[in-house]
Amino acid sequence: MPFIRSVVTENPPYRFDQKEVVKVVRSLFGEHYTDIERLLRVFGNGQIESRYFAAPLSWFEKERGLEEKNQKYIEESVRLGSRAVTKCLQEAKINKEDIDALIFVSSSGMATPTIDARIMNELKFPAHIKRIPLWGLGCAGGAAGISRAHDYCLAYPGAKVLVLCVELCSLTFQHADMSKSNLIGTSLFADGAACALVTGEEAQVEGAGFFTKDTQSTLMPDAEDVMGWDVKEGGLHVVFSRDIPNIIENWLKPNAALFLDKLGKELIEIDHFIAHPGGKKVIDAYEKSLGFPKEKTAPSRNVLASHGNMSSPTVLYVLKEVMSQQPASGEQGLLTALGPGFSSEMIWMEWGEKQS
Repeated sequence: MPFIRSVVTENPPYRFDQKEVVKVVRSLFGEHYTDIERLLRVFGNGQIESRYFAAPLSWFEKERGLEEKNQKYIEESVRLGSRAVTKCLQEAKINKEDIDALIFVSSSGMATPTIDARIMNELKFPAHIKRIPLWGLGCAGGAAGISRAHDYCLAYPGAKVLVLCVELCSLTFQHADMSKSNLIGTSLFADGAACALVTGEEAQVEGAGFFTKDTQSTLMPDAEDVMGWDVKEGGLHVVFSRDIPNIIENWLKPNAALFLDKLGKELIEIDHFIAHPGGKKVIDAYEKSLGFPKEKTAPSRNVLASHGNMSSPTVLYVLKEVMSQQPASGEQGLLTALGPGFSSEMIWMEWGEKQS
């Protein structure tokens, strides 16, 4: 079985209390809304206490075009991603020459050649590593990256695969967009990077971690307008349906039940629920749909409170928190994330010790 050997996270340089962000948003949007104070309650009600950004708050006070935003995305993604990859290799005690494939996940900026190629050059990686860049998966991207690494390691049991997620969602901020979707996105979005090492059954690695047993990808038909980006002259404009919590509440349980039935498992057997925390209402919908107590979603709530919604890396932040608790041998987990499409990724995992 494929094995998640290590997960590391890397935060951008600027950390802000949510109250600091509110002050900037009030000054930028206040004159455009007669009920700005009522709308700003979303910042306090979202249970986000702090977030990390790739730029200081003063950077967001000026309107910037797509070219400037995207250039900063490229520069900061290479810097942040390189640090995350280096840290992951060091923690796992693996040389870069031993890596067979690099899966790069991002949706908050554009680059050709992709960011992974630039990071490989920055870190002087071997030339023949297989590059697998994934774009447009949004919040589902972290789980999808682990799923595709699982598939790769099934095909190549001796493989060592890096899954790198980098998102700089704050840079998509639209200075002149007075829509409520933009305001909600501003209250949620943050920046971050995470890197995981996934190895095949025959790979020479040791240590404790999660074995990935099976995966499930699901696409909801005709639901492209639920979540995503609208690409306009000013950059990426967030698309949020107000129905997302209701969709999750009604769709998640049947979807999870289908996956668990295939595995011969039941919801009660989930020791660790490792879910992307899209926002407070999303976590509430998880609990209501699956009948989980707040204790089961505590890791997701903790990450949301301290980091906000970083899109694809966020679920790996949750995974790192769970792994740091050193689960008991045989404990089982469901890793899941929802994203544009509307789509979901699920991975069934079991904690154990891998011997080389």
